[in-house]
Amino acid sequence: MINVWLYTIGSVLIVSFLAFFGIFFLALKEKTLKKLLLLLVSFSAGALFGGAFFHLLPEIVSKNGFTPQVSVYILTGIIFSFFIEKIVHWRHCHLPVNKKHIHPVSIMSLTGDAVHNFIDGIVIAGAYLINIPLGIATTFAVILHEIPQEIGDFGVLLYGGFSKKKALLFNFLTALTAILGALIALLLSRYVGGITNFIIPFAAGNFIYIAGSDLIPELHKECKASKSLLELFIFILGIGLMMLMLLFE
Repeated sequence: MINVWLYTIGSVLIVSFLAFFGIFFLALKEKTLKKLLLLLVSFSAGALFGGAFFHLLPEIVSKNGFTPQVSVYILTGIIFSFFIEKIVHWRHCHLPVNKKHIHPVSIMSLTGDAVHNFIDGIVIAGAYLINIPLGIATTFAVILHEIPQEIGDFGVLLYGGFSKKKALLFNFLTALTAILGALIALLLSRYVGGITNFIIPFAAGNFIYIAGSDLIPELHKECKASKSLLELFIFILGIGLMMLMLLFE
């Protein structure tokens, strides 16, 4: 159990420090950054699908079978993610931007990011509670998703009126909610039997929603055949990498 705690806390700390990733891209031209982000999005979409279908779902199905209860937990993950994003997007659509003050869109972005990171912490802890290799694979999938997300979040904060230093600081503070989520999951596992039976399919639903609803639509914005084929290749590469990680379980 000590190893589970160490691996979990170490993993969520790594995920949290990705909040500073945006600073490395400030020097890039917007056109170059957009190209790089689309490749990262392609790869992370494939990795999230791969993480859900090669690691999380097989684990819970081999343990409990593919029951209606498992389906409900998967759909709960999808519905919860949909609900959180609906709140954030609704605020984005109804608030005009004013550069003279910190715009509410930034606050809503931070709130949504904090909730997503909290869920990431729960997901990572739940995976480690089953076994270390599953935890590592899940952490890897989360990291690949977090990199483009953190760059995007950093940009939203700058757009909403934050200075670069404050954007990095607040982005990092919201990222720390992953630690809180992980600690709650680890502590609850001592008192609530079979908590991973819910967390793992919930996490799979979360991964499927993020990849299918957030990331894939971004890739459809590219219409040029050569770039689309490259994105498809990178997407399949992300899936393939998660498949290869099965060798280490």
